[in-house]
Amino acid sequence: MFGYTVPLYSRMSAADLSAYRRYYCETCHQLKAGYGLMSTTTINYDMTFNTVVLNAVAGEQQEIAPTRHTPFCVLGAPRADSVLLRQMAGYTVLLTKWELYDDRVDKPSLKTDFIGVALGRAIAQAEQDYPYFDKTVENGFLALHDLELAGCTDALKMGTEFGQALAAPLGRIAGPADSPALRRLFAALTAAVYVMDAFDDLESDYQDGTYNPFLRDCPRFANRASYMTDHLYDATATAHMALHALQTAYQEVRPQMRSGRGIADNIVFYGLPDATKKAIEGRSEAKLSVKNALLGSRNRNANH
Repeated sequence: MFGYTVPLYSRMSAADLSAYRRYYCETCHQLKAGYGLMSTTTINYDMTFNTVVLNAVAGEQQEIAPTRHTPFCVLGAPRADSVLLRQMAGYTVLLTKWELYDDRVDKPSLKTDFIGVALGRAIAQAEQDYPYFDKTVENGFLALHDLELAGCTDALKMGTEFGQALAAPLGRIAGPADSPALRRLFAALTAAVYVMDAFDDLESDYQDGTYNPFLRDCPRFANRASYMTDHLYDATATAHMALHALQTAYQEVRPQMRSGRGIADNIVFYGLPDATKKAIEGRSEAKLSVKNALLGSRNRNANH
């Protein structure tokens, strides 16, 4: 599993860790059942957090049965008969589709093409299942590209506007439980992830010539370490604003949650601040990337 929305396991109770593992396993099962074995490589921490919150406020099945861990447990059937969880699986596949599109626009590569082919059947099925999700995610990526073409240097603004588009399908999944606070939470999470990803990608974006809002007004870039040293105050301020927006929105949503509060509390108040610190310091361990998920094996578990 990859991403930035990582629990801080040292501060997580045994009960919450067990519940989190069940969400992790169920995500695999739902992806495999709906979209084939290859689709399970698209799991990421950020979608798992969204699933925990959505299921807590809108899910018809609050308890998920445990999976017996074996070398082939991913082949198991879903443990929860849940429309919401099936929708989240489709949304995850479609988000991956547009991440691949974004990669192709930024820097075409044989690796990206290979991944697109490997996930082709899963993507086609998700497009058929959830055309609204597909269109709204597309709109989010197109809006992000418009901001890039305009030369936007405000990473938080870019992440927030991108997140507002990505939150629309999640709001629809929530159904009657949808609310402005819930959508603000999902948008704020996307913004925080976007900012951390931009920190992590400073060097690779400079080398590849791909867009990064932090590099737009940087006349001379030597390396990531020197950039972060010179811009530490601004970088930290941006990260803190992103976290503050996320935590504020979460506190509005939290009273509606019927389960998973311990998991979500840990991620929002311990895990994400820790991930942000690592991103600023250049110590991120699980950068969100479908390429990492399909071509790497590091950190692909729910506890490390």
